Amino acid sequence: MAIRHDFPHRVREIENLWIPMKDGVRLAARVFLPDDAERNPVPAIIEANPYRKRDGLLHRDTLAYPYLAGHGYACLRIDLRGSGDSEGVMLDEYSEQELSDLYEAIEWIARQTWCSGRVGMTGKSWSGFNALQVAAKQPPSLKAIIPVHAAADRFADDVHYMGGAMLHDNFAWASIMYSLEALPPDPAVVGRGWRAMWQQRLEAMRFWLLPWIEHQRRDEYWRRASVCEDYAQIRIPILAVGGWEDGYSNTVPMLMEGCGDVPVHGLIGPWGHAFPFNALPAPQIGYLKHCLRWWDRWLKDVENGIDREPAYRVWMNESFRPDPDARVREGRWIVEDGWPAPRITPRRFHCGPTGLSDTAAGSWTRAVRSPAGTGTTHPEWCSNGSGGADMPEDQRADDAKSLTFDSAPLDAPLEMLGAPIVTLTISADRPQAKIAVRLCDVWPDGASSRVSFMLFNLTHRDGHAAPEPLEPGKSYRVRIALNHIAHRFHAGNRIRVAISSEWWPMMWPAPEAATITLHGPDCALDLPIRPPHAEDAAWTEWQAPETAAPVASETRREARIERRVAYDIGSETTTVHMIKDSGSEYLPSVDLLADTNHEEIYSIADGDPLSARATAIIRQVLARDGWSIETRARTTLHASATEFHLSAQIDVFENGERVDSANESHSVPRDNN
Repeated sequence: MAIRHDFPHRVREIENLWIPMKDGVRLAARVFLPDDAERNPVPAIIEANPYRKRDGLLHRDTLAYPYLAGHGYACLRIDLRGSGDSEGVMLDEYSEQELSDLYEAIEWIARQTWCSGRVGMTGKSWSGFNALQVAAKQPPSLKAIIPVHAAADRFADDVHYMGGAMLHDNFAWASIMYSLEALPPDPAVVGRGWRAMWQQRLEAMRFWLLPWIEHQRRDEYWRRASVCEDYAQIRIPILAVGGWEDGYSNTVPMLMEGCGDVPVHGLIGPWGHAFPFNALPAPQIGYLKHCLRWWDRWLKDVENGIDREPAYRVWMNESFRPDPDARVREGRWIVEDGWPAPRITPRRFHCGPTGLSDTAAGSWTRAVRSPAGTGTTHPEWCSNGSGGADMPEDQRADDAKSLTFDSAPLDAPLEMLGAPIVTLTISADRPQAKIAVRLCDVWPDGASSRVSFMLFNLTHRDGHAAPEPLEPGKSYRVRIALNHIAHRFHAGNRIRVAISSEWWPMMWPAPEAATITLHGPDCALDLPIRPPHAEDAAWTEWQAPETAAPVASETRREARIERRVAYDIGSETTTVHMIKDSGSEYLPSVDLLADTNHEEIYSIADGDPLSARATAIIRQVLARDGWSIETRARTTLHASATEFHLSAQIDVFENGERVDSANESHSVPRDNN
């Protein structure tokens, strides 16, 4: 990755700009803009999230926004209401208050003397979500967006409920936000009123897992701000960006298919949850250059041809060996004019007693009751894209605890693009049951690489809005779309479908361990086959990645990422211990020491789903001479047959003395989950 110091425009930084809201609350923004923007107004690009512009995302923001500003844009990194240095309180993600604030902020920014009146929104994850959501509100000055690793569906395509099954990240993300809520604004920015702002936050904070777990089905709570409810509300161009190792890989094709009345381009690389200029696995691309072309076209009316290029640019993975810390994915770039692509045709593989074949077998049954600890070869729903061995490892250990259906060795390479579909005739011996369905690429030596997957709550078989218990022993027909993927299977490798009744810790178990039975001949895998196309060769090259200079920092304690799996033979308990220590570093530009350590512990005993327990322990420190803040949070989740039990505790220290503490516990009825 090249570092740029010279730009067409000299860049001026405003460390903090207050953006006033109608109710008197002010949002805090860090601004990078051309130094002559007052005389020659430029379009604005904004990103808004709760991750603290002052310290939390300073590294990342400094790479991107001075670069864009140096090419003629005013870039604003905004702390959401109640976060970072902004005033007010924040009570949940993507609230109507948040979206209203950003609508107001866009129109206020458009009126500033340094702004041309045109605004774009961008950002990764949270700020990609709200870019889509605010676009659906149609503020007049918002002209284009670039959402990265975001979702159009808040229920089924976020950290909460995959296929109607509750994810471990529902708990983990709520725990992270609980800790983040407790941090104060920086006195160096907001002045003497910082303590009153902080106290207001502490009094308002709550464990967001409560509302997230109170809504275990797709109801109005989730439909609100899910843009998939009405794609037609988005009337501006979208460049949607994703990654195959990210948790949001379905969003790009969903937006391309749903928002067909406006220009929508899609870009998906091999990456995890990071920006394409430095994300892993490689290759990285000249992402900021590509963004500049998008912004130039839609915010400056530059006829640069980007809107006439193929709309969908995708990395086609080559068969890869399993490696949880993969640094590179072999493959190539491919293109389609849009999505869905007419050249994609399904190829059916029938499941049968001997595996996958082109013809259906006769009547057959196969049953599985997976051990409770099945799933540890793939514990993370989403790779962070920055290293740390958080991608799937060799799947063989979990394949052995699953029903597997293998093809014969392929006699020629096979390429696919889209969502593999698994259709099953299935029954269970309990009224509630969940399954994990995986598509694997099996090498001649037996190594098994996960290609795609989906979790599925069988009580949600007729939709997520109205789940219904199963009738034990009754057969049901279910169609399960796995996550979108582009993958080229090598000749000589085998295709495997693996189905398990547990997936720990990613999927919270049903109240009782269930035996799952498949009934043939009506079980099949449909792969979206894409023939190689000559057009691809014209779009294989990207410009090299470039960024602005990184911010200076001094490491005081090295970051440490570890994932440990232990099995206690005596108690038959599987424990997954995740250490996500961000380390400690001093940021000279803001004279601040930032230190974060985060651990998650998940344990479950075989044969006892009610033994499942999740614990998160998070410690954060902000300090400079004469001032230090420390928060220590601990959260837990476990369940009985009829209720989820959740708790959160936090202690807050200023200069070594405890100044606040909170402790909350809740019990929530289980709703077919």
